[in-house]
Amino acid sequence: MTKWIETHAHIYLPEFEDDLDGVIKNAKTAGVERIYMPNIDSKTIESMLRVEDKYENYCIPMMGLHPCYVKNEYKKELDIIKSWLDRRAFCAIGEIGLDLYWDKTHLDEQIAAFETQINWAKELGLPIVIHCRESIDLTIEIIEKHQDGNLKGIFHCFSGTSEHAKKIIDLNFLLGIGGVATFKNGGLDKVIPSMDLEHIVLETDSPYLAPTPHRGKRNQPSYIPIIASKIAELKNCEVIKVSKTTTINAERVFQSDHR
Repeated sequence: MTKWIETHAHIYLPEFEDDLDGVIKNAKTAGVERIYMPNIDSKTIESMLRVEDKYENYCIPMMGLHPCYVKNEYKKELDIIKSWLDRRAFCAIGEIGLDLYWDKTHLDEQIAAFETQINWAKELGLPIVIHCRESIDLTIEIIEKHQDGNLKGIFHCFSGTSEHAKKIIDLNFLLGIGGVATFKNGGLDKVIPSMDLEHIVLETDSPYLAPTPHRGKRNQPSYIPIIASKIAELKNCEVIKVSKTTTINAERVFQSDHR
């Protein structure tokens, strides 16, 4: 069976409360060998860690504060995130970054939270998983400022241009490719052919952004092969090559000694 690593899924959210066992079974049947879970804020930590406990060594948590949840009281949220990072090991700091799609009101706070968590990652030797919706240029600029050779990670849900991809790769980051790759007007059909597979990891962002033909429905990790098939089609290569290369990439960024 072809093997996969799901690098970004919020399967601890309420959307999965009623059938998580089935979702995990579907993922394993599809060949998904591991699921990495990015945190959102202090309120999601407990449910995320419950999923980790139930599916030990299969569902792996990160720790971070999502930019959409950076508000006036963000420093209190960061204190909670830091207390968990001090308490135990996590595979990455994420999901962190900038989001200018929903609300630009707290941009200064988002930048401050982002940079604080970048510095934690450098101190702890952890990768970061970056959210950059409607903010890719500014996000790249911030990473350029902080890249001292010790930063690595993933630009989650990449949907930029070939120029953006090159800048991100030059910064020693990977490109997280998900369901958008299958969208008719997603734009990635023009970018993926020029990407080297060595710079790509696969993700679903479950429960969001389900790939075609499931667009508009709840996403789940078992849809990873759909995304991979589209990448193989755009790259004019075998699906097994996508599997092998993206698995190596994911294992490289999420170091095996994080447990």
